[in-house]
Amino acid sequence: MRTATLGPAQRAESLAGMAERELDVLVVGAGVVGAGTALDAATRGLSTGLVEARDWASGTSSRSSKLIHGGLRYLEMLDFALVREALKERGLLLERLAPHLVKPVPFLYPLQHKGWERLYAGSGVALYDGMSMARGHGRGLPAHRHLTRRNALRVAPCLKKDALVGALQYYDAQMDDARYVATLVRTAASYGAKVANRARVTGFLREGERVVGARVQDVEAGGEYEVRAKQVVNATGVWTDDTQAMVGERGQFHVRASKGIHLVVPKDRIHSTTGLILRTEKSVLFVIPWGRHWIVGTTDTDWDLDKAHPAASSADIDYLLEHVNSVLAVPLTRDDVQGVYAGLRPLLAGESDATSKLSREHTVAHPVPGLVVVAGGKYTTYRVMAKDAVDAAVHGLDQRVAECVTEDVPLLGAEGYRALWNARARTAARTGLHVARVEHLLNRYGAMAEELLDLIGTDPSLGEPLHTAEDYLRAEVVYAASHEGARHLDDVLTRRTRISIETFDRGTRSAREAAELMAPVLGWDKDQVEREIEHYRKRVEAERESQRQPDDLTADAARLGAPDIVPL
Repeated sequence: MRTATLGPAQRAESLAGMAERELDVLVVGAGVVGAGTALDAATRGLSTGLVEARDWASGTSSRSSKLIHGGLRYLEMLDFALVREALKERGLLLERLAPHLVKPVPFLYPLQHKGWERLYAGSGVALYDGMSMARGHGRGLPAHRHLTRRNALRVAPCLKKDALVGALQYYDAQMDDARYVATLVRTAASYGAKVANRARVTGFLREGERVVGARVQDVEAGGEYEVRAKQVVNATGVWTDDTQAMVGERGQFHVRASKGIHLVVPKDRIHSTTGLILRTEKSVLFVIPWGRHWIVGTTDTDWDLDKAHPAASSADIDYLLEHVNSVLAVPLTRDDVQGVYAGLRPLLAGESDATSKLSREHTVAHPVPGLVVVAGGKYTTYRVMAKDAVDAAVHGLDQRVAECVTEDVPLLGAEGYRALWNARARTAARTGLHVARVEHLLNRYGAMAEELLDLIGTDPSLGEPLHTAEDYLRAEVVYAASHEGARHLDDVLTRRTRISIETFDRGTRSAREAAELMAPVLGWDKDQVEREIEHYRKRVEAERESQRQPDDLTADAARLGAPDIVPL
């Protein structure tokens, strides 16, 4: 299969192509659900377009806990159907669809009460494992195990001795959420979808009651396109209500935003060989292994301020530190925090505003002819949401359309990944890279790592690490701009890589080197390079200032001090 390249030329061709001929399906929003919907539609043989106002996954889908999981706590709510569905998807992703991107991760659940809690929690975890195996997609993960306090402290010496009487250990999975979406978009493009980021829908085209397409503004080059489509899918997550307002229809539900923040701390600050899951008075707290770091999260609070740049306040950070420190023998301080990020969950609400009515399940609606809305859900079940959205769109098409096939469509990089992984030592010898660098590339790009190795073969300097972010090679910055649709420095430092949350300087020291690597690919002159660096610096300053503010209102005001970049 042809591997799509999402460079500047391909973006321009996609926008022009969408405006040239009526599409079967136009998808608005390129988070994980929108990207998944584009892949589903394209693999059914439908002519498909995908537009995104900012960057792939720039909203919720790059700011999650980065877990692919069944939702153990939903068992406690007796939501067996949601857990069963999510466990099936977890298995598919681990074993078939994206083994290069989705990896097993262990979690330790400390027990605080003798007797009944081990029986209660143990029964839940046993059911979780059993449901996974029953679906035929749980064989890739080890089974859970019961640990005494002594054995628990061996695998997690970071814990206070009096914080537990024993523990359970079980497995889920994790991924880099933004990288996953970028790969999903490229996979859709490889099957023929026309895709364009920085392409904002400014209104819908109507013929009577029917929606027949959208007006799309090219945020990069200027100009507006009329993109006609037989069916339009609104997959804009927390922006669903705003997008619906363009057609004057809210529908039978609306989407509430719930803010979750995460802290990133160095690996050596928490001495453990396993992740942790802890109960809080409101929900659960995760401590998640993340390369040479840990991710600590998350919070769960209503958010009705700026959706594009949700801000983490000082109170949010204190909340997480307080809760994680309640079990750590050596507490974390503010000085240990390398990165902070905030994201918004799109929660479904009916006509009642009661928080208890909010749901992690998804809904698909057809509010007016020609328009499908998909909202809610969780990252793990994006493929099911996409299938349901395309099924609804197909009802409005005057043609026979094939059934969904995405259960058997691996993402780009999956085919051949395991063979290349087995041969990684040979690849290291052939290229002169350290085997750890080859492993890093394989776990981020799968079989497409060969494309980066080709870049390095042409220009060996690209095989060097970035000077101030040594986890990443210079080739990855070039590849992000030439192959993955990165249009701005922020796209590379925040989403194609995770430099913005994995370094104490939040990527400001890497900004110039990265911008100069991107410049030849994107045709930037010296002035644009300086604008990109200055914009990124101001963004980091605004985020740091917001994290010093006491509450959401002041944090939001501080974060909005850095406007979005607009090319001249």
